[in-house]
Amino acid sequence: MNKLFACLFVCAATLGFASTAPAATPEAKATYKAAEDSAAADYKIARAKCDSLTGNPKDVCIEEAKAAEKRSNAEAEAQFKHTLKARTSARIAMAEADYAVAKAKCGAMVGNDKDVCIKEAKAVETKAIADAKAHKKVAEAKTEAREDTRDAQYDAALEKCSALAGAAKDTCIASTKVQFGK
Repeated sequence: MNKLFACLFVCAATLGFASTAPAATPEAKATYKAAEDSAAADYKIARAKCDSLTGNPKDVCIEEAKAAEKRSNAEAEAQFKHTLKARTSARIAMAEADYAVAKAKCGAMVGNDKDVCIKEAKAVETKAIADAKAHKKVAEAKTEAREDTRDAQYDAALEKCSALAGAAKDTCIASTKVQFGK
């Protein structure tokens, strides 16, 4: 019986530590700030390389520099916040950045070719955004399913306790609550 309580205590403690979201530590904030600074510095360097170009190649170069900065910032923010919403936002920001680059590349074309190029770029962006949103919904559904399963397991464990009486029942209920964090 003591082994059971020890196991339940260890399981509950492990679950408690695993379910808490990591707080924004000073190290994480410093890493995030360093990533932002690095992205800004990389943008300035890439943007400076674009100054020697003219016309559409310059426009493409500038958009690529902006996209790289936007991508780096989005990734840094997603890692810093470490949430599903932040990761989804980062994927959407990357899709938008890729679209801006593709649209700039289409600027060199004329007529129907340009229209087709822009429509194809928009289709790729739309698909990437839809995929990001779908991934978020799938992750949320999996989380909800885990919670529902856990609740059902808790209810079943409580039902097992109802067969007992007195102190044994109270002990069973208490250990079940500890095990499931209720």
